[in-house]
Amino acid sequence: MEAAELGIFMIAAGIFTLIFEYPHSVAHHAIANADLRRFLIGIAMGTTAIALTYSPWGKQSGAHMNPAITLTFYRAGKVKRQDAFFYIVFQCLGGLAGVYLVALLFGTVFTQPPVNYIVTVPGWLGWLAAVGGEFIVSFIMMTTVLLTSNNPKLNRYTGLFAGCLVMLFVTFEAPLSGFGMNPARSFASAFPAQTWTAFWLYVLVPLIGMFSAATLYQYLFGHRAIKCAKLHHHNHKRCIFRCNYNSDARA
Repeated sequence: MEAAELGIFMIAAGIFTLIFEYPHSVAHHAIANADLRRFLIGIAMGTTAIALTYSPWGKQSGAHMNPAITLTFYRAGKVKRQDAFFYIVFQCLGGLAGVYLVALLFGTVFTQPPVNYIVTVPGWLGWLAAVGGEFIVSFIMMTTVLLTSNNPKLNRYTGLFAGCLVMLFVTFEAPLSGFGMNPARSFASAFPAQTWTAFWLYVLVPLIGMFSAATLYQYLFGHRAIKCAKLHHHNHKRCIFRCNYNSDARA
């Protein structure tokens, strides 16, 4: 399920980037403003993230789709070691499968610049700005997930908040780093493209940002404040995590 979710996300990211950024596409010619095109890509990707979170598979797996999220919940004691391992492996495999499928369907239109496998590389301000951007978006995302998913009145809306953040991050942060925030997502593009520019930051910085958010959250609200590793817990799907919600809270 985690593999399929990130795979679908990468397919959507590849296709929507092609639609708006391939120089010979109708949409690219019709919309001359690069900021507006990026905003429309952000809407598409945020909507995709929301749909995946609230899909049957997203409700079952928890809709992590991101090793940094999985490892943050593992560090907080909500995910078993073997589950964290297989989640991360299959997030990477699913992301790769999604990118390779888009490459198979569209060929050089997808694999050559400016789309270039939708790789994440630092923007014109350099790697230091990319580090700052990746840290900020990762910290904000995990803080939002924890504040909403652990609130009985808000937990069913966690996917909506996360999806809206994706829209904003694609629009405003992507020029700094390409908007990774997800080591599996960055790996899925870097491997087939063989573009490893500053790849280390797309692995380490999202982890540091999300770990920092969880540490601050537990400092403020207590070590037991993180109840579950699911982004959407208000459903009838079986929970495989070390969950503090009562069994009737799923209804």
